[in-house]
Amino acid sequence: MVQGLSDWWNDVELWLIQLSFPLQFALVMAILLPLCVVVAWFIDRVVDYASAKLGGSGDEPPLGSRPDTDS
Repeated sequence: MVQGLSDWWNDVELWLIQLSFPLQFALVMAILLPLCVVVAWFIDRVVDYASAKLGGSGDEPPLGSRPDTDS
């Protein structure tokens, strides 16, 4: 199983480095940018939830759940 995964990864890596730089950049950004946004959103939610549970006053809801009162 691990050898098959390693062989697959090597094939993908070889294919990627044979592309021209603009295609490499576009492909990496198309994959990494959404992945990083999702990971950052998840970390934000976890930290927001943990900080609401562990610290501060019990009166305030987590920042992500506050109603918009800027009007």
